[in-house]
Amino acid sequence: MKKFFVVFLLLFTSLSYSQSTYKFLNLDKSPRAAAVAGSFVANNDDPNVIFYNPAGINFLKDSPISFSFLKHLLDINSASLVYSRQIEDWGRFSASVQYINYGEFTKSDENGMKIGNFGASDVAFSVGYGNELDQNFYYGANVKFIYSGIEEYSSTGLAVDIGLHYEIPESRWNFGFSILNLGTQLTSYIDNKEELPIDIRIGFSKQLENLPFRFYWSFNKLNEKQENFLNRFKQITFGGEFKLGQSFRLRFGYDNEKRKELKIGTTAGLAGFNLGFGFNVSTYTIDYSFSSLGSIGSLHRFGVSTNL
Repeated sequence: MKKFFVVFLLLFTSLSYSQSTYKFLNLDKSPRAAAVAGSFVANNDDPNVIFYNPAGINFLKDSPISFSFLKHLLDINSASLVYSRQIEDWGRFSASVQYINYGEFTKSDENGMKIGNFGASDVAFSVGYGNELDQNFYYGANVKFIYSGIEEYSSTGLAVDIGLHYEIPESRWNFGFSILNLGTQLTSYIDNKEELPIDIRIGFSKQLENLPFRFYWSFNKLNEKQENFLNRFKQITFGGEFKLGQSFRLRFGYDNEKRKELKIGTTAGLAGFNLGFGFNVSTYTIDYSFSSLGSIGSLHRFGVSTNL
């Protein structure tokens, strides 16, 4: 446990970046993760943990595969696919792809005359690896290639995710730490390169002993500059998952940053609140989540997972 906090402090104090491009990397991918407001940095039983903390893949069983679809606002749609496999004497590997399409736009000339249409989309491919660092202490890393295209223009980037995970099996506590999207643009839309949306996270999860309930908590974007050090810990998400019977799970989550950002006047409606559920059908797990954006609208996510 001591090693965990030493590594965290060293990395935390050395990083402080702005965020400006490839924002789609910050979207919650899976409906299960979104239902608990993205507080997945200490998860250890879902292949989609690769998007939040690559060290979490070390706890996966067999060869899970998961597909998720996000119905965003207007005609924006996003999808992701994750696969993980243990290779004997080597460790656990994973691979993923995440894609977002922003729909169709009208192309006009300098006089405002319509001359056609064009599209815009982003995609990221990643491969990951994880293994044991010490007893109950695990590490993981992803390498990802990013491509963004708008009409005939494009931009590419290269990034890594780094993660640590510490488990206390006796009390069912799990602690996670990750640095996401640490990298650079290889080519940019304009002459000046932009920073990637780096996100430093630390959090925990706890499975209650006498209740079929698991609690999640995450401090996010710890790298963002604030007026004082303690303000860095104000961007929190938390959520919970109830296991009802052998095949049904009910989930909820809260994101205080979205709650503040989406507040209009004196009200924010249900902005920042998330709900979801999951159930098993044969060897498949079906998941759904609802995320409120207040008066702006809402997001719906669907997913299916199984073992190959």
